[in-house]
This record gives sequence, structure tokens and C-alpha cells, in this order.
Amino acid sequence: MPPSEHPSSPRALATSLREAAQRLAGAGIADPGVDVELLAAHVLGTSRGGVQAASIRGDSIEGEDASVFDALVERRAARVPLQHLTGLAPFRRLVLQVGPGVFVPRPETEIVAQFAIDSLGAAATPSPIAVDLGTGSGALALALATEVPHATVYGVEKSPDAFIWAKGNAEFVGATNARIVRGDLDTALPELDGTVDVVVSNPPYVPNDAIPRDPEVRFHDPEAALYGGPDGLDVVRRVSRAALRLVHPGGTVVIEHGEWQGAAVRDILTADGWRAAATHPDLTMRDRATTALRP
Repeated sequence: MPPSEHPSSPRALATSLREAAQRLAGAGIADPGVDVELLAAHVLGTSRGGVQAASIRGDSIEGEDASVFDALVERRAARVPLQHLTGLAPFRRLVLQVGPGVFVPRPETEIVAQFAIDSLGAAATPSPIAVDLGTGSGALALALATEVPHATVYGVEKSPDAFIWAKGNAEFVGATNARIVRGDLDTALPELDGTVDVVVSNPPYVPNDAIPRDPEVRFHDPEAALYGGPDGLDVVRRVSRAALRLVHPGGTVVIEHGEWQGAAVRDILTADGWRAAATHPDLTMRDRATTALRP
């Protein structure tokens, strides 16, 4: 859909949404109707529901709004991630700021957060501690911090770009009990060794020779957040050892992984000395998280 030659001419919003959805469908976007409504909401400063209501009312889109909307649709058709275009990504109860240089949080990671939140909330202390290794945008750390407000949650990130996004998101969501720390997961937070209740991580777990199917992932997510060595589990091994250092006896580790990696992750954890390693499915019934307890 080329940009309007007469951006000041009003166009029916419903027509613009329909044509834009057709453009995105032709580009292989999975949910084109949802994406165009979210793009329109971003441009018009309203919600997706507000866009739907305006479309039903017969409202128009015109002027600069129409031009910006057309430009965003073209970029989305080129498979720029929707979240990079709006600058926002929902995650559980939060909306996070994202963009180039940081991994966009995925819906499947929400179940990983749930296991960590449940364990943190059940910790037998009035002031539990959690650590998110490789926090990226801060999604897991900030979900834990906001949903278990009596806890202190540390998010560790090595990438300078992602660290800036995570720091900004901690301020953006008002998580005063979150601490975003720049560092390497192998050596971070030695002052917490043996005191942490829960360690959670969504490490890179794509094997080096596996190419992600979606262009949004392949071309826009940072490689350091995707690829985890020949079998995809190099960083998982590091997380296991770091978590064993950090958590106290009886503490929990929660690790996200690919749907075919559950058995291998359990073997890694068990070999390192963790107990009761168990793999859990996400909402699509694909194995997504493995938990274990420190003896």
C-alpha cells in the first residue's frame, strides 16, 4: 500500500485498516488485523478497542496521522517487529519499552515467570531474593518485582544496549524493589552467594546452525540473545553453575528452553547437583521451562 499522495485527504479508518491488513497478510504476517489495529492505536494515541470503536463509528484518518500510519504499515510489511514500531511490548501485567539492541519478550516466557513468581512468593522469609540472569529488557526481573513486591529482585545483563533498556524499564514500571546490574552471569553478585531464593533465566538457546524462521527474529533480535552454541545449551550450562552458587539450600532455579531441550536441560542440572529437575509446558503444551531445587 503506497503512502497517500494526498495525506490531507480524509480516508475512512475502516477502509485504511482493511487495506493495511491485506498488505500485511500478503507479506506473511500471522495476525495482520491485530497488527494494523495496534499500529493505528499507536498513531492515534488510543487503545486497540478505541480503534475498533472508531472504525465502527465511521471515523476517518487524515493528515499526518494517515501518513505516519501508512509508513508504519510499510515497515511492518518489511517484517520490522511490531514492538519496534510502537516501542512497547506487553508482558504479563506490564508494558515494557523495547527497540533495537534488546530481545523482545515473548508470550511463552510468561509461564517461566509464573514458576519463578510462585517459588518466590512461597519462600519462607519476609524478604525473599530473586536473580534474573541475562535479564535483557528486564521482563522476568520486573514481573517478579511487581508481582512479589516484598521481594528484592536483581536483573543481571552483560550487553550494554540491553542493560540500558532494562534500567529504563525498571524506572518506567516503577519497580523500586528491582536492581538492574551490569555484569557477566558467571561472576555477578558474589555478595549474594548462598542467599538467593530463586534464580530465573531465559538464556539464548537456539543452536548456532539453526536459523530462526521468522524475519523479525532472524534480523532484529540480538544474536547474543538467540544463539547458545552448537547444541544451544552452552549458556544453560553456565546458568546452572551460577545459580548453584547463588541460591541457598532449598532454593529454586527456573530456566527457559526450546521445546525439544527439556531432557538435556534436566541432565545438565542433575549432573551439576540439582535435585527434582522437572520440565513444564507452556500454554501451547510445548515444553518451555525446567525447574530444580538445590539440595
